[in-house]
Amino acid sequence: MTSLRFSKKWAVAAISVVGVAGAALLALINRPPGATFIDPNDHGLVTQGRAIYANACAACHGAKLQGQPNWRERLANGRLPAPPHDRTGHTWHHPDAVLFDLVKNGLVPGRTAPPGYQSDMPAFGGTLTDEQIIAVLAYIKNTWPPDVARMQKEVTEQQGR
Repeated sequence: MTSLRFSKKWAVAAISVVGVAGAALLALINRPPGATFIDPNDHGLVTQGRAIYANACAACHGAKLQGQPNWRERLANGRLPAPPHDRTGHTWHHPDAVLFDLVKNGLVPGRTAPPGYQSDMPAFGGTLTDEQIIAVLAYIKNTWPPDVARMQKEVTEQQGR
């Protein structure tokens, strides 16, 4: 009788462990690609991202990530110019999952922009792969000074909790 009780306890424990592991695996599988921290020190990603940025992003955000002039002032059409991605902008205020979503889907009112907001930011999900978007973000993040990079990493980690 004791061995039966002992076996039941181990069976329940094993089922619990498998259940928790399965739930964790499902959570990882269902996470959006940009939900984890994008490493700005991955040399391969940064190199790839630099080239993609030059071709897809620099025309609006500047070759040196400086953004368009007067990026905080609305244009005649009510839209804002492209912001900088260097330390002077607000890119680093956002967690990686949000940055990934912004690049992939553009500014979406009610999700990544205020309701009713209109933007010239295109969605790159149809022209760049998830891996290419991650590479661009790694490149941008690689240009930030250590204090800015640290703060952005903390924002990303807090969102992941």
